[in-house]
Amino acid sequence: MTRLSLFNSPLLLGFDHIEEMLERLSKASGDSYPPYNIEQTGPDGLRITLAVAGFAPSDLSVTVENNQLVIRGKQTETGQRVFLHRGIAARQFQRIFVLAEGIEVAGAGLDNGLLNIDLVRPKAESRVRNVEIRSGQSDSRSNGRGETIDLSADKGPA
Repeated sequence: MTRLSLFNSPLLLGFDHIEEMLERLSKASGDSYPPYNIEQTGPDGLRITLAVAGFAPSDLSVTVENNQLVIRGKQTETGQRVFLHRGIAARQFQRIFVLAEGIEVAGAGLDNGLLNIDLVRPKAESRVRNVEIRSGQSDSRSNGRGETIDLSADKGPA
């Protein structure tokens, strides 16, 4: 069975990594612990807030791995406690958010059981680059990085 792709259009070149990212997101969206909010804090700012009651800063880690914000939490049980009712979750978790190109983590803080992670999108610089148009046949070809390769040196005796 052939898989239908959203990015099959010949006008969308180099977007296959986005399709892979969407696939990863659909697989990871099943877990709902810990609950979280995402809010816009300004024109270029976001804040992710996770409810992590009972976790100390040493129980949490926030890392950026391959354009993914990864938040992990693991509590260590101290002492022998007997619970008559346990309604506060104390399990380990991993929550992953995929970040767009250019999004940076500005900082993180733990306050009253809420882990706040601030994200910023720096202003994009406008880039314009002229591409040289060659005419006729020549013994040179571009290597895709704007550099020209001379092919006449590769030709051996005929």
